Amino acid sequence: MKITLAFDVYGTLMNTHGVVSLLEGFIGTKAKIFSQTWRDKQLEYSFRKALMNQYEDFSICTKQALDFTCLFYGIELTEDQKTKLLNFYKSLPLFEDVKEGLDKLTDSNVDLYAFSNSESIEVLLSAAGISEYFKGIVSADTIKSFKPNPAVYEHFISQSQAELKSTWLISSNRFDILGAHAYGFKTAWIQRNDHAPFDPWGISPSITLSSLSTLYANIY
Repeated sequence: MKITLAFDVYGTLMNTHGVVSLLEGFIGTKAKIFSQTWRDKQLEYSFRKALMNQYEDFSICTKQALDFTCLFYGIELTEDQKTKLLNFYKSLPLFEDVKEGLDKLTDSNVDLYAFSNSESIEVLLSAAGISEYFKGIVSADTIKSFKPNPAVYEHFISQSQAELKSTWLISSNRFDILGAHAYGFKTAWIQRNDHAPFDPWGISPSITLSSLSTLYANIY
C-alpha cells in the first residue's frame, strides 16, 4: 500500500526563526526572544479563532501577533519594518536537513504533500526551491479552520484521497502531532531541540527523529 506523507510547513520545513537576522537589524539583542513570542502568539491566535468560530486567515494571525509582540515588549517598529517582517514570512529559509530528507523520498513508493494552516504555501515552497517534491498542497484555509481541529485532518484525507492507516503527519509542532494522532494518522515528530519535551498526555509520536534526513529509513 502506498504511503502518504503530510508535511507540516512552518517550523518543520521552514525555519520560522530565520526572521531573527532581519529582526536584529531592527531591535538588536531582543531579536530572539521577540521572534519566539511572535511565533507563540501567532499559534495561540489561530487556536483561539478556531475555537471561537471566528476564522481569519493565517496571515492575519501573523500580523496581529506581530502587533501584540511589539506592544508586549514596548518596541515601536515602523510600518515599513513591519511590512518587511511580514513579507519575510513568504520566503523563510529551509532547515538544513530538508532537501536531503526529501531527496531520499523521491524514488520511494510515497506521495508527499505540503499540509499547512496557511493559504500562501505555494509561494513559500517555490521560493525555497522545493515545490517539485510535493504531489499537492492541502491548506486548512479551504475549510476556514486551523490545526488541530479534527476537521482539518479529515480535509487532508479527503483532498489527498489517501488511506488513513498509511498516512503520516510529519511535524515539529507538538500540537500538530497530537491532533493528527487523535484523528488516526501515524506521526513523526521532528525534535529539532534535544531538550524539548513532548506534551505529557500519555501519548507518544509513532516515531521521534532529530532530523528529516533519517525519515526515509524509519517509515517502513
